[in-house]
Amino acid sequence: MDGGAAGENGGAEGADGPRGPELARAVLDAARSRRETAARQRRRTPGGTGTGDGPERRLRGYSGPGPDPRDPQPLGVVLGRLVKARGWAQPAAEATVFGAWEKVVGPEVAQHSRPVKLEEGELTVEARSTAWATQLRLLAGSLLKQIAQEVGHNVVRKLHIHGPAAPSWSRGPRRVRGRGPRDTYG
Repeated sequence: MDGGAAGENGGAEGADGPRGPELARAVLDAARSRRETAARQRRRTPGGTGTGDGPERRLRGYSGPGPDPRDPQPLGVVLGRLVKARGWAQPAAEATVFGAWEKVVGPEVAQHSRPVKLEEGELTVEARSTAWATQLRLLAGSLLKQIAQEVGHNVVRKLHIHGPAAPSWSRGPRRVRGRGPRDTYG
């Protein structure tokens, strides 16, 4: 045996290429270069995070100390972002007028009135009595300010206040067509 033959057979490289630790090192280097090439291509493409105009990539791993967008968020914050992103702010404010009427106008006014409809910034309110309807008409300016503070400006721009609906005598089981006998109210 001569020294040259022992170097060929006992060494890391054989006739077929690298062996053992040299083979592992070559595979590792090839994988790293592929990953770096792919990362460079992602930065150049419009969808990558390097340009700033594409969609955000999901962050991975430990977020570290301090606030992070991946941290759990309160439900109210998440819903607020969703409402803003979908353009539901105006319908949500309008729904607050009906859903939280007592909070919007106060408990005393809410006890004697109720919102009926809201169309194009005009809120129709029905009072429990004609006296309360008159009182609410006098308070219309302050009611509009209270509503604007609670639900936002330009949600309600005008108030229509009605008294209670009078009973209707035009329908019923004992209705007579025409003028009728005229015995009830002369």
